[in-house]
Amino acid sequence: MAAAILCRDLHKRYPAKPAPVEAVNGLDLEVERGECFGLLGPNGAGKTTTIEILEGLLDATSGEVEILDQRWGQANDRPLRQRIGVSLQETKLTEKLTVFETIRLFRAFYDRGLDPSAVLDMVELDEKRYSWVGKLSGGQKQRLAIATALVGDPELLFLDEPTTGLDPQSRRQLWDILRDLRDDGRTILLTTHYMDEAERLCDRVAIVDHGKVIALGTPAELIARIGGDHFIEFRLEEAATLADRELRNLPAVVQLRREEDSYVLAVTAVHVALPALLELVQARGCKLARLTTRHASLEDVFVTLTGRHLREDG
Repeated sequence: MAAAILCRDLHKRYPAKPAPVEAVNGLDLEVERGECFGLLGPNGAGKTTTIEILEGLLDATSGEVEILDQRWGQANDRPLRQRIGVSLQETKLTEKLTVFETIRLFRAFYDRGLDPSAVLDMVELDEKRYSWVGKLSGGQKQRLAIATALVGDPELLFLDEPTTGLDPQSRRQLWDILRDLRDDGRTILLTTHYMDEAERLCDRVAIVDHGKVIALGTPAELIARIGGDHFIEFRLEEAATLADRELRNLPAVVQLRREEDSYVLAVTAVHVALPALLELVQARGCKLARLTTRHASLEDVFVTLTGRHLREDG
């Protein structure tokens, strides 16, 4: 079966002085039907520009794009738009309409689709059906935005930063909705800079930086490329230091990086590396100010590849 999304050597260039800005710079992507695919990267990485080109909202400077075996602008685009659902990074809805009126309005844009009441059940907003949109909480508005993308019963769903700005409870409610949509067989492309979100929801992810895909695979595959399953982070008191060579030579240590006044060790076995580290600290007459251990994450993959954290502006 052909992929749901194909793009090759995608470029988007904006005129600027002293030099043009390359928002997307030779991006390649393939999203299989029925998978939840994540585009990950910091602010300014080109995620939103890419997804707007794929949605047909923005023209590429160059490159090829196929959505559900069709190309934007080569024929009447309306049949293709009938097959996709879009939730933008920021959705402005009419605040003086009720929730049900809003869903019914968006349903009218499609030749076929879902019953508005059923969609409200899907996003857990049935009890708010007669509430004005302007009275909803942030999490409820996000669920309503996703409902407007779902009411046309799309084969392919685009979600741009669907949980940005939400409280933890609202984020998890949306995660449950997205899991149900994925289990229903829909293809989902979402952008996010929340690594825990990508690890829990996405079948595969592409890490994007400066308009290019710099890593691609399942979350587990990308994390495995670091070489260590766990990380040990520590800081020494009184600005003390340890030699990088000594730390790299500790048993089970596969990677070392420094972050300001802290050390971060990627290790294959915490129970082996940690006692050796404590012994080295004591032998050098140092004292620990802080020490933590944790599982490796997609955040660590990005830092390993770029030297920056995902929350830093690109």
